[in-house]
Amino acid sequence: MKIKEIKENKNQYLALLLLADEQEDMIYRYLDTGTMFVFEDNGVKAECVVTDEGNGILEIKNIAVVSEYQGKGYGKTLIDFIIQKYTGQYMILQVGTGDSPLTVPFYEKCGFTRSHIIKNFFTDNYDHPIYECGVQLVDMVYLRLKL
Repeated sequence: MKIKEIKENKNQYLALLLLADEQEDMIYRYLDTGTMFVFEDNGVKAECVVTDEGNGILEIKNIAVVSEYQGKGYGKTLIDFIIQKYTGQYMILQVGTGDSPLTVPFYEKCGFTRSHIIKNFFTDNYDHPIYECGVQLVDMVYLRLKL
């Protein structure tokens, strides 16, 4: 098992990125400027893209685990890696996600707490309705963790 930084040809992971953010043009807003990490364990199992948002804030823009490996600790391990790597360099690690019964509890289990909401983010920025666990995502929920 190893986590490595991807510096070139990040779009080769587009299929995996689309698991967490299903609109390509939204991914391309952060892919070039973000730092990408890939978790390899007999093949790629997960990825994460983080961006420097200024003012000591690092943001997880995309984190995805290959479908058949979800729930096996790969996502949590990637978050733990990000926390360890960036503690002392940033004050806050944040993530924006849909208000879903799948993702919000995952981040809360990882130690994040709710920070703020951007109303209508998904309906204003995506060209189609986004659903998770049968719920349409409307608002972006931000969660934060002190580093």
